[in-house]
Amino acid sequence: MKRRTFLHLAAGSALAAAQPLSFAQSTKVKVGYLHTLAVDGQMWLADSMGLWKKEGLDMEFIKFQTGLELFQAMSGGSIDVLSTGAVLSNFPARGQGKVFLINDVEFATAQLWVHPDMGVEKISDLKGKKISTTTGTTAHVFLDNALRANGVDPKEVQLVNQRMPDAVTAFISKAVPAVALWVPFNLSVRSRVPTAKMLVDASAYYPKAAIVGGWAARNDFYDKNRETLARIVKVWAQANDAMMRQPEQSLDTLQKNYYKDVPLSDLKEQYGAQKMFTSAEWAKMYADGTVSKWLQQVTDFFSGFASIPNALPATQYFDPKIYLDTVKA
Repeated sequence: MKRRTFLHLAAGSALAAAQPLSFAQSTKVKVGYLHTLAVDGQMWLADSMGLWKKEGLDMEFIKFQTGLELFQAMSGGSIDVLSTGAVLSNFPARGQGKVFLINDVEFATAQLWVHPDMGVEKISDLKGKKISTTTGTTAHVFLDNALRANGVDPKEVQLVNQRMPDAVTAFISKAVPAVALWVPFNLSVRSRVPTAKMLVDASAYYPKAAIVGGWAARNDFYDKNRETLARIVKVWAQANDAMMRQPEQSLDTLQKNYYKDVPLSDLKEQYGAQKMFTSAEWAKMYADGTVSKWLQQVTDFFSGFASIPNALPATQYFDPKIYLDTVKA
């Protein structure tokens, strides 16, 4: 047999043998997420590209309404990993979960909307007024920053804690004069209350009060499945860089397959509201402590608001090594 023919047949046999092995090694992962582009954009783009299966990951995606519900589910053992917003700096600081991957900076995803006809034209008008939001989330952290930056003590307003869909409904019905929300809930407000006014979004406080969102793993899953987490990072990095290289094509794919109820123009607006970086740029920020600093800023807020006893610093609950080893490799 000629050498070239032999090598060709040998390679074919090796591939055939490898295929069932790869299938047998497919790893099941239960993933909780919030359905907003800043949280699940890379995740769904990777799905559309077939990257999860290619990496031997059998991902079961489970949607939640808030990051608080996500961490409750993970603590209860019903999901292995999660992708969320600012809550990423809350529960891990309590020892519940390990952060291993960052999606983006929620640059302008949190917004403050008011009813001018209810006596609120500027942030200082909110003193003594009710503001609906979901406490302990990205929107709440942003609201706290906005109030303090405009000389209003957060204790001078009345926070109405509701799940975000309910908070927005309360605002639309004028049960409250203001709401701190995150996109895409702004779309409902804008379409149903033309007279409502957005006073400010989170971009006004970047980078001093940067809010990052990303992925965390259940403690026992993190301890026993670091190789699986590395594969998640590998897939994420490919999808993230694809979105940055071809945003128009990526958003079109996401809208047609995963955001069918969101007009493409609105999805593009959401894309502009988040601050993304290439996987290589993230690697530098993982390595130089920038990410830990951003996480810590929000943990400091939660430590004060929720009185977290003996809160772990971000340098302890955030593990940059999985990402750095994977991306460099």
